[in-house]
Amino acid sequence: MTTEFKDIVDAFDFVSADSTRATRALLDKETGKTYLKSEFLDDDEEWPDDIDDEKYIEIPHKNDLNLGKKLVLNFAFEHSPNAVDEIEAIFRRKGAYSKFKTLLERKGIIEKWYEYELQAQERALREWCEFNEIEIHG
Repeated sequence: MTTEFKDIVDAFDFVSADSTRATRALLDKETGKTYLKSEFLDDDEEWPDDIDDEKYIEIPHKNDLNLGKKLVLNFAFEHSPNAVDEIEAIFRRKGAYSKFKTLLERKGIIEKWYEYELQAQERALREWCEFNEIEIHG
């Protein structure tokens, strides 16, 4: 079964938007269907009863693919090495991403960050699909 890469990305974005990890997404490797679940939403779609079956695989959170703080610091070293210490300090407190993006806006490199993040996520998800033998289209 071939799965649309866009569906993987959408499920990944759903899971990664929640830092508390109260959201989950599964991929049915036989049908290519994704299932989404959140403790914050009452209108979750139907969640499979047999999730322990090997035909399902959990969609990873961005931190599972090293796309959190590590990615931020890699970006900083490449695009704003003089701000690395400040960025590391930002990530020791709550609200880090908001403060990080404000810093990037001040430096005029926020668009570079969005492109860098998008490319890293796509690359990591495609590698994850290949590792898990998930055939993707798109």
